[in-house]
Amino acid sequence: MSALILALVAGAVVGLALGALGGGGSVLAVPALIYLLGFTPAAATTAGLIIVTATSLTALYAHARAGDVRWKAGSLLAVAGLLPAAAAGAAAARLPQPVLTAGFAAVAALAAAKMLRPGRAAVGRATATATPVKAAGAGVGLGALTGLLGVGGGFLAVPALVTVLAFEMQVAVGTSLLVISTNSLASLATRGATTAGIEWAVIAPFTGAAVLGAWDGRRLATKITGTLLQRTFAVVLLTVAALMLVDALT
Repeated sequence: MSALILALVAGAVVGLALGALGGGGSVLAVPALIYLLGFTPAAATTAGLIIVTATSLTALYAHARAGDVRWKAGSLLAVAGLLPAAAAGAAAARLPQPVLTAGFAAVAALAAAKMLRPGRAAVGRATATATPVKAAGAGVGLGALTGLLGVGGGFLAVPALVTVLAFEMQVAVGTSLLVISTNSLASLATRGATTAGIEWAVIAPFTGAAVLGAWDGRRLATKITGTLLQRTFAVVLLTVAALMLVDALT
């Protein structure tokens, strides 16, 4: 199968995840770039940021039109994560490739575990008290994660918005896209050296397919229950995490 077709298929899946779940796109994009398209882990994390930034901004526009974005809270999380994202992005270029791969596998497994327990979000929503300190703390953690591993952090931002800030699921999805876009841009700003070797002939169609997939993902989310979407995605993530961990250790 040609690289172009692989990029289009993978991009569509990434876009569906971002549009439907408000996150998870880069957790699929990076492994796809490494194992399907032959990118190094460092190049894949940078390319993943490019893809997720463009896709998240597109999906953010759609959610904003529907009134599902809380700009004040989302901006607080995003601003708190700017410096951590930039610092971690600069540090990522100096880490060994197996360390990046293992770290990514661990984060993917954590995301899958959270998605397999959607009931915890409902409990958190009922008892959580939203405070600026909690929002800023969540933003710092998400920003560092974005910069280090090239993930937008949406798969963690959505649970944080639900449990820490007591947002409804649909609003959490929309607001997380604001955080993802901002963190990804901040991290990209520190990765100038790793963007030089990016294969734009692959990244461009990948991104285009992801943007289109994000629109379909948002429509899909209105027809399928969030629990089914999350659990299906979690199974995929666990499989990816296991394969990446084996690769990092061998």
